Amino acid sequence: MAWLKFYSMDIPILKSVIILFAIAVVVVLISKRLHIPVIIGYLLTGMVAGPHGLGLVTNLHDIDMLAEIGIILLLFSIGIEFSLQKFIRMKAMVLGGGMIQVVLTICLVFLVAGMAGCSGKESWFIGMLLALSSTAIVIRVIQESGAIDSPRGRTSLAILIFQDLAIIPMILVLPILAGRSSGGLNEIALLVIKVVGVTAVVLIGARKLVPLILLKVARTQSNELFLLTVIVIAFAVAWLTSLVGLSLA
Repeated sequence: MAWLKFYSMDIPILKSVIILFAIAVVVVLISKRLHIPVIIGYLLTGMVAGPHGLGLVTNLHDIDMLAEIGIILLLFSIGIEFSLQKFIRMKAMVLGGGMIQVVLTICLVFLVAGMAGCSGKESWFIGMLLALSSTAIVIRVIQESGAIDSPRGRTSLAILIFQDLAIIPMILVLPILAGRSSGGLNEIALLVIKVVGVTAVVLIGARKLVPLILLKVARTQSNELFLLTVIVIAFAVAWLTSLVGLSLA
């Protein structure tokens, strides 16, 4: 019967999520007992359940999509705690501390990779790769330790912000390192225009449009509507930044 066939449909992503969550519960419990950061438990869960482990989860495309959504919500919840004025006050740390970390890492790795026998282009590429961190993982560890609003946490956040911004010039340099530099100036000009445009839209929207929208929604006194509106705003901003090559984080 058709209705029976409908209710017996196999949903691969649901199966994968259940397996991941079940393994995560066990691994995180063990991590807590051993006083290991929870994020390590999550990484071990992926290693155990993934195709390079027991092979219990193979639908990686859908899992990656859910992971991106989780990262957006995690970082948005942290971003709520930072006002635009607070972010502006951090600009010295973002530009200073972030630039020092990225430039020094690239230069040091370039020297080490060169001594190890890598070519100049390979050394630059490895340096850029190792100069970047996983924003989601680092933020989660800092948040778990309760240091997100401490000087150490703010410094780490500033460096992570600069790393995310540094991805843009790194993307532009990659074709040159690969020997495909034709059309580079046009690509750079187009990307700069996109970045400036999206940044202007986000800043103007954050100062003018978003408060007005949230005020009107708050007047409805509906928690569900307010939450839905906030989620839409978070995903819309993430989508806009992804259009210019920035990570969703």
